[in-house]
Amino acid sequence: MPTGRAVLLLRRLSTGDSRLKNINISQNCNKEQVLPNPVCCHKDLGQSKRLSSFAPSNLPKPPLTRSISENIIKMAAPNNDTTPVEPKHTNRLITEKSPYLLQHAHNPVQWYPWCQEAIDKAKAENKLIFLSVGYSTCHWCHVMEKESFESEEVAKIMNEHFINIKVDREERPDIDRIYMLFVMATTGGGGWPMSVFLTPELRPITGGTYFPPEDRWGRPGFKTVLLSLAKKWKENQEQFVDASANILDALQRIAIVDTDTPTSLPGEATWEKCVRRYQQMYEPDFGGFGTAPKFPQASIFNFLFHYYARDKSHPDGKKCLEMCLHTLTKIAKGGIHDHVSSGFARYSVDNDWHVPHFEKMLYDQAQLTVAYTDAYVATKEEFYAEVVRDIIKYVNRDLRHETGGFYSAEDADSYPYYGAPHKKEGAFCVWEYKELKDLLNNKMIKNVSYLDVFCEYFSVEEDGNIGSESDPHKELTGKNVLIIYGDKQQSATEFGLSLDEFNKVIQECIDILYEARQKRPRPHLDTKILCSWNGLMMAGLARAGQGLGEKDYIDDAIKTAHFIKKYLYDENTKNLIHSCYTGGDGTILNTEQPIKGFLDDYAFLIKGLLDLYEASLDASWLNWARELQKKQDDLFWDKTNGGYFNCSTEDSTVLLRLKEDQDGAEPSGNSVSCHNLQRLAAYADKSAAPEGGECEREKAKGVLKAFAKRLVESPTSLPEMMSALMFYTDSPTQVLIAGGRSDPRTLELIRVVRSRLLPGRVLAVADPSAETPAVLSRIRAGDVPTAYVCRRYACSLPVTDVKQLESLLDETLPAPVAASSK
Repeated sequence: MPTGRAVLLLRRLSTGDSRLKNINISQNCNKEQVLPNPVCCHKDLGQSKRLSSFAPSNLPKPPLTRSISENIIKMAAPNNDTTPVEPKHTNRLITEKSPYLLQHAHNPVQWYPWCQEAIDKAKAENKLIFLSVGYSTCHWCHVMEKESFESEEVAKIMNEHFINIKVDREERPDIDRIYMLFVMATTGGGGWPMSVFLTPELRPITGGTYFPPEDRWGRPGFKTVLLSLAKKWKENQEQFVDASANILDALQRIAIVDTDTPTSLPGEATWEKCVRRYQQMYEPDFGGFGTAPKFPQASIFNFLFHYYARDKSHPDGKKCLEMCLHTLTKIAKGGIHDHVSSGFARYSVDNDWHVPHFEKMLYDQAQLTVAYTDAYVATKEEFYAEVVRDIIKYVNRDLRHETGGFYSAEDADSYPYYGAPHKKEGAFCVWEYKELKDLLNNKMIKNVSYLDVFCEYFSVEEDGNIGSESDPHKELTGKNVLIIYGDKQQSATEFGLSLDEFNKVIQECIDILYEARQKRPRPHLDTKILCSWNGLMMAGLARAGQGLGEKDYIDDAIKTAHFIKKYLYDENTKNLIHSCYTGGDGTILNTEQPIKGFLDDYAFLIKGLLDLYEASLDASWLNWARELQKKQDDLFWDKTNGGYFNCSTEDSTVLLRLKEDQDGAEPSGNSVSCHNLQRLAAYADKSAAPEGGECEREKAKGVLKAFAKRLVESPTSLPEMMSALMFYTDSPTQVLIAGGRSDPRTLELIRVVRSRLLPGRVLAVADPSAETPAVLSRIRAGDVPTAYVCRRYACSLPVTDVKQLESLLDETLPAPVAASSK
């Protein structure tokens, strides 16, 4: 959440300054009860507001809410009639590839994509720009479309007075972040749909999120806003222009992370403070960090697992492990976990992880794969391995293109049945008791009904198991979201079944429900393929392949890497491409001018490639990672203050280059890059030569220095970067093995390494028959496979015995020396 003097100035400019007092549109009319949170949150927008959406800052914290019964999404019902219907309207979005933009291609609104043509038209006609930003699986984006953008009356006003631009936030995160920063700074909150009004020079003047079509729920109606701003633009254009210049100046000040770069890095006290904060935030009953709504923020798990791995005997480390395991267990047992079709939803609206917002995002599956793999490696409990397999089953079955890339998301909304008049949130996932009875009631074991066993285990009630506090508008009345409060052994004993018999019953029931669910209309699938999220999924597959010893997962990761190199990489320029798309016949498509990669594309892909090297031991992936890191440095590095900007300088329509200083639903590109740089340094020798590791280590230090103030003052804002700070202070745990990759003795040494949770682990294998990283020049190949463990760049004596290697790896990491002055 942006804070500071620049924000206060921006709010004054937008709400109280005389130059803007006739321009501002408040989303709170104070005429009637305010509707809380009618927006979607795809990513945690601020550390202090990890909510599904954000209300204006002058409002009290709203009660939990899902949606509004009056605003059911009315769309043409699916049917078996394949006769094409000629749309009444078609706009410029029809030539786009983004599923979100195509959803709006037949609105009566004369939409433009973000393009120079639209900007030039706004200047030529001297009109304000209305910028609408959302994504294809956003519930409230659908609502605003149905209410306003499909309305002939509203479209007439928009077309007459504004140049209207529609942006997919997942396709253009650079545009989204700039104007979301403005909305959050001026209103105290944000979310999607985001609605911002710009001058023809692209400077924001006012904005908000969702607007109802008419004045209601304490919010100005969209038509009111449009007509008011159009009138004021004609009458007070000079005020708009002057104010927009001041607003842009304030935004530029907010965008600066910190110009007072410290001379030294934060030390141990900083991450100890972070641990204490998480211990205070921890919710002991159902896990998680904070109150409902609850998001499974994977970066927190990464930090806490890393802290534990540094000293597994330390009481605080044990507490960190306990918090992770309890939270991950409750999430896996909760309704946020799809017990029938697998995978995880975006977040839970309640404290128990019970009632989710039902959309499923690729980046959540990717990061939770890593978290549950770490939990399995730390404990060897099969429960966590089963969750990993469950996630990968889901993404491979439902989100994967046949050539290896992964789609972005599945929607929360779907038709409850074929021929239904409208979509409902969660319709694909929830169950009525009568439906379960019809499906399961005839199956018995030892005179015990499958139905009784299933309903007891998953807390199913005849009148539904969703409380009114999680469904205030009664859209889920009589429905059940499956959740496990007990455990298998307890339930098996209650019904007089052995554990094997109980597992058989539950699995048969799940199989029956899965087949029944496939007969329902499916939610919308966003088939956009993003480089960044595929990089995260590649990392998840590579880590799972190592931790669980599943070669198929490593092969899946390799297939994804090949897909990215074929479709999301320009061999001539060495640039990444941000996104590609799937045609109706399954072919991979791209836009006429492909969107070039952003920081997250490079950082997340490099992370995936480094994990893939350790999983496959194929040095070509490591080499590509190093090549991409150099390109990332050229495109995004801030030579003045350090750290990486989110975008390059190539697009002149992007007013600000921002640096993400928050690890939220996705980690910050700077946090991931800080890890990547240190890993790349560890694979090189330690020289200062261009090919040496010292260059990358210095850049990692530059990132940490750029965000040092943020780390010290708000440590829980950047848990992934806090982990990188520990990595930098401790130095890597390098495990160097000399031996043939196909030699069973080498493979056994590798298995020992992969079976342990090691802080800052870097694994490299010197195979005489293959290319190897430079760091392996330190060691000598012998007659038998040999391992060296190096900490703080000092290596142990060589070992050839598995037990000796286990002992070396299990040693507690020695304390750092003068960490803060490095």
